[in-house]
Amino acid sequence: MDDITQLFLPFQKRWLLDTSRFKLAKKSRRTGFTWIQAFEDVKDATTMKVRNKHLDVWFTSSNSDNAKEYIIYCKDWATTLNAGFLDLGEVLIDEEKGIKALSLEFNNGARINGLSSNPAALRGKGGKLVIDEFAFHKDQKELWKAGKPVVTWGYPLRIISSLNGANNLFYHFLTLIEKGKLNWSLHEVDIFKAVNEGLVDKIYGRKTTEEERLEWLKQEKESSGDDVTWLQEYCCVAVDEATSFITYELINSCIEETLQEGLNNITGDIYIGYDVARINDLSVVSIFEKCGSVFYLRKLLEFKNVKFKDQKQAVLALLSHPKTRRMAIDETGIGKQMAEELKDEFGSRMVEPINFSLKTKEELAYKLLYAFQDRNIRIPDDEAIKNDLHSVRRLQTNANIVRFDADRSATDGHADRFWSFALAIFAGTNEPYQKPVILSAKPNIYKEFNTINLRGFN
Repeated sequence: MDDITQLFLPFQKRWLLDTSRFKLAKKSRRTGFTWIQAFEDVKDATTMKVRNKHLDVWFTSSNSDNAKEYIIYCKDWATTLNAGFLDLGEVLIDEEKGIKALSLEFNNGARINGLSSNPAALRGKGGKLVIDEFAFHKDQKELWKAGKPVVTWGYPLRIISSLNGANNLFYHFLTLIEKGKLNWSLHEVDIFKAVNEGLVDKIYGRKTTEEERLEWLKQEKESSGDDVTWLQEYCCVAVDEATSFITYELINSCIEETLQEGLNNITGDIYIGYDVARINDLSVVSIFEKCGSVFYLRKLLEFKNVKFKDQKQAVLALLSHPKTRRMAIDETGIGKQMAEELKDEFGSRMVEPINFSLKTKEELAYKLLYAFQDRNIRIPDDEAIKNDLHSVRRLQTNANIVRFDADRSATDGHADRFWSFALAIFAGTNEPYQKPVILSAKPNIYKEFNTINLRGFN
């Protein structure tokens, strides 16, 4: 056994020596985690017992090819460890649903089963659960609903994945662990840690120099073709965190879980942002109370395919509130008539129409960003709000033209909450806008590299 452990790199040994029941690995691609997990699973299947029974292993990955590769690793390790086993090949594990698995059966009766990504394959099963490349499963929530009960009777759970953005269940678990809200063991291995701990030496089959390792990293980065692939697949940086204008970390720093909802009993001034839409996107009205320098979201109106006359009635009531001081409204395109009518009725001091040009969108976006950076904004812990704020990206063309854009959602619009919030902050901010200076630092290869819907906050 000592000879075998010499094959393992330090981060692989740490994974094996960690006997925690729940383990999660955030890792770079091609660092040998599936290989080392296969070793652990063969050991557990042949030696471990739970409630005096042998341990079956259920392995699921994002596609069937990964399951095949895993089973090959398991067979190799079983042969190396002289563990008697029978390769059952593809077996039917659910006749009614036609679900099959690649299975190995050991002399003690334990089995290792390699499954496809179909969540239904895990229902009715019990044993050790290994979820490989969790962030890339088509339906993570259904997989988790089907998979978590597999380990209910004290069995181990292993989740291993590289990143696939931040808006998924794998990243959610990762965040909960980092916040101390989920008592799981976390292992993080980006490409730099793997290289520092001998990955290139293993690839070359000899001890390498620092220059060789740096050159290898450089070549890998260049051959990735783009920064998104390099950052996410190798550097363990969620691509939408790397490109998002306002990161989840910044958003979460301004969450107030007991945020007061509604406009009763407020003492501060009210500022409103109105992003106007009719059919394709959400029409969003955000109402903030400003106390000192801090903006508290008190109410959020969202209109989907609601007639303008009905939207206007709701906004008129808000503008008539004795604490309302100012509203900024998007007058671009279809919003022009609404903005004009409200301005005529309440005056230019109360209603300020904003035309969404590249310049004004940049000013609005940065004022909102500064509010988050200075923690001068408080919002509820609402997934739709957080994802909307996070969806906006700052893009700069070769001609140095700055654009702010977001993917359009069939249900959640086109970053409409983001722009409504930005308009409200603009309405309540007296400080003049200062165009940010973007500095580019010299990279360090080891560091770079169909009704009105008043939303509740729960």
